[in-house]
Amino acid sequence: MSRAFMRAMDRDPEAIHSVAQFVEGFATGATLTAPALETISSRQNPLVIRFREVTRARRRARTHLLLDGVRLVTDALRAMVEIEAAIVAQAAFRQSDPAVAALVRACQAAGVALVAGSERVMSAVSRAASPSRAVALATHCPIAVDDLLRRTVLARGCVLAPAGVQDPGNLGAIVRAADAAGASGVIVSAESADPFGDKALRGAMGSTFRIPVADVGRADDLAAHAAAAGCRVVAATPRGGESLYAVDLRPPTVVMIGGEGGGIDPGVTDAADVILSIPMADGVDSLNAAVAAALVAYEARRQRTAAARPAPAGMAHP
Repeated sequence: MSRAFMRAMDRDPEAIHSVAQFVEGFATGATLTAPALETISSRQNPLVIRFREVTRARRRARTHLLLDGVRLVTDALRAMVEIEAAIVAQAAFRQSDPAVAALVRACQAAGVALVAGSERVMSAVSRAASPSRAVALATHCPIAVDDLLRRTVLARGCVLAPAGVQDPGNLGAIVRAADAAGASGVIVSAESADPFGDKALRGAMGSTFRIPVADVGRADDLAAHAAAAGCRVVAATPRGGESLYAVDLRPPTVVMIGGEGGGIDPGVTDAADVILSIPMADGVDSLNAAVAAALVAYEARRQRTAAARPAPAGMAHP
């Protein structure tokens, strides 16, 4: 959430509803008339340079995120992510594109610095193959792995931990599956793709802003952190482990998900408390990493839901 928006809320608590209203206007396809915006056309504009610098920042040293696309910027606003600046495509803005008009008003309600960009500018700041209609710069607030693990222990939750998932689209899909299944969060090892890169963010469809996502060092370091925090470490492998449906996923658990090719490093499986495999028909070698992660996350949810459900009256203990 921007500081300007927070100040506005202090003066008028009802101001918070304006962002939701304008964002929902986009979702429902409402036509909104947007106010005039300053237009920038030079790729040497300081704001354009700033956006491009963010894409070159080292993964573990970043302070900002590039949000590429109307949907992603909208999701960030919904999640009250602090957005410092946004650029919308001049052509879409002039054509009264309803999605862009809604986003413009939502950004202005949130106190986001906003300009329109020429086609050259949008191609410079957007990483998409076809330049997006909106790109924004958001503050990145890293989550400490130990903090996420402590929360997981308190909530008796389940964390998905991609280890060696190098395809950013798959990684984003894992974050989305964790969000949908109600997992406590996602911890991504250095062997995996960047969870805050543009492709992973797009693949997560906004889930990165709704659940904790932590970036950690090596996968074997994570196993040690998890054990120290009181979480069980479960390694998912294609074959040879206990059946997913026989493993107790109700205690605080970190589930390591291997990559598309090499799977999980042997050092990680050696450190795991349990090795599980998802039952598959003969002739199938493995599942896509995101599919496997979703199956495990939903089985953990099913077990926790069943454990929390009161027993039928006839089965109650005397």
